[in-house]
Amino acid sequence: MNREKQEAIRVIDEKRDKIVDVADRIWEYAELSLMEERSAQLYCEVLEEEGFQVEKGICGIETAFSASYGSGRPLIGLLAEYDALSGLSQKAGSLVREELVSGGTGHGCGHNLLGAGAFAAALGVKAYLEATGCPGTVVLYGCPGEEGGAAKAFMARDGLWKELDAALTWHPEDVNEVRTGSSNSCIQVQYKFTGVASHAAGAPERGRSALDAVELMNIGVQFLREHMGDQARIHYAITDAGGCSPNVVQPKASVLYMVRSNRVAEAVELKARVDKIAQGAALMTDTVFEQQFIDGAADTVSNFVLEQVLYDNYQELGVPSYTEEEYAYGDALAETYPGSDGVPGIGARYDAEMKEQVEEMRRKTGHAMNAFLAPLYKGEAFHAGSTDVGDVSWLTPTAQIHVASWPNGCPGHSWQNVSCDRTEIGHKAAVHAGKVLAAAAMDLFAKPELLKEARAEFEKRTAGGYVCPIPEDAVPVVPD
Repeated sequence: MNREKQEAIRVIDEKRDKIVDVADRIWEYAELSLMEERSAQLYCEVLEEEGFQVEKGICGIETAFSASYGSGRPLIGLLAEYDALSGLSQKAGSLVREELVSGGTGHGCGHNLLGAGAFAAALGVKAYLEATGCPGTVVLYGCPGEEGGAAKAFMARDGLWKELDAALTWHPEDVNEVRTGSSNSCIQVQYKFTGVASHAAGAPERGRSALDAVELMNIGVQFLREHMGDQARIHYAITDAGGCSPNVVQPKASVLYMVRSNRVAEAVELKARVDKIAQGAALMTDTVFEQQFIDGAADTVSNFVLEQVLYDNYQELGVPSYTEEEYAYGDALAETYPGSDGVPGIGARYDAEMKEQVEEMRRKTGHAMNAFLAPLYKGEAFHAGSTDVGDVSWLTPTAQIHVASWPNGCPGHSWQNVSCDRTEIGHKAAVHAGKVLAAAAMDLFAKPELLKEARAEFEKRTAGGYVCPIPEDAVPVVPD
C-alpha cells in the first residue's frame, strides 16, 4: 500500500470513535423512510465539522443532502443510507428477542452502519485530496428512504447521478465480498378504493363495498401470477380494510402493491397490468379508485472494472478480525435462526468451484462470523431483492461491496441484525468498509485510465437506455 493510502487509512483509524458514535446514534434514532430528520441533521453537522461543504434538502427531499470536498474532476460519489424499519426495535448485543421500545423501529438492514461506513470513506478520501493536492472532488450523498421512498431513484429522475464519474457504496451482509449482478426493479403503488356505506343487513343493496374491490383486485392479481416472468414478483398489503364493523358496508379500503421484475421496463409493463385489474375490480363493485405512487427502483448494472478495483483493495486491506468473545457472540446468535450452515456469497451461488473454495474458507474459520474475503465472481448473477442503487448504476459507473456485519446466514430485516448492529462486530464492519471504499476511490483519482475503462463498460451495458420508474409528477411520500 502506498504512502498516500496509508495516511488516509490512518486518518480513518484516528477518527474511529467519531465514526462509531455516528453509527450508534443513528441506531438509537432508528427513523423510518423519509422521516430521518435527526439522522440527516447529525450527518450534516459532523460533515461540516470535518470541512465538507454541505447542501441540505437536495432534489426537493427534506432528509437528503450532499457533502462535498475538493474541486474539479474526477467527481466520485459515495452513497449513504440511514433509514430504519418498523417493528424491529431490539436491545443491542442481546441473544434473545427483546424490544427496546414496544412496537418500535430498528435498523434491521444495518443502515446505521452503512451511512457511517460511507462517512468513514469520505474522511479518508478528503485526507488523500488534502495530502496530494491532486484535482478531484468527493461527494457523500445522504440518500433517505431506501426501504420505502427510493430517494436515489427520484434523484436519478432529476439527473443528479449523471454528473458523477463513478459511484461507490457498500452494504452490511454476512460475508466479505464484492457485489455483482443485477437485481429486481420494483414499483410501489397504493390503490385507494371508495364506495358507499350502508347497513349490511338492513339495506345491503345501497352499499358499494370498497373492501370487496380490494379483495377482487387481489384475486385478479393471483391469476396474473401464472402469466408473468419467472423473475417477476408481486407483493401486497391491505393497509385499510374499511374498519372493524362487519354490519357496515365498508366505504373505504386501500391496498399497497409492490411490483418487481428484473428489468425496470418490464416492471413498468407489469404494473400497467395490475392497474387494469384495479380498474376491473372497481367496475365489478361499482366503486371508484385512485392511485398514489409511492416509489420505484431500477435493476442494478454491474461494472467489472470498478468491482476489480474494489476487490484489489479489499485483498490488500484484508477483512475485519474478531476477539474470542466476538466469535462466541456470533456463534451464539447463529443458533437463534435456521440456515447458519449455508454457503455465503454470490460466487458460491453461481460457480461450483467457488462454492468449494468458500466452504473451505468457512471450515478454516471455524466460526459463524465469516472472517475471510470471498473470491471475486465475474459473471451473470441475479438478486431477487431491490435497491435504488440500481438507478444510480444506470446513470454512472457504480460498484459496491459487502462487509460481514452479522453471522453467517443471518436473515435480512431481522432482530438479530438489529442486535448485532450496535456491537463491536458492527462497528468493525463500518470502519473497514470505509477503508476499502476510500482506497478504491484513491485509485480512481490517481489512475484516470480506470475511470475511462469503467465508463466504456458502462456505456456498453446501458446502451438500451434508462427507463426511470418514477413518474414526472411524483413526489416522495410515505404510504398511508
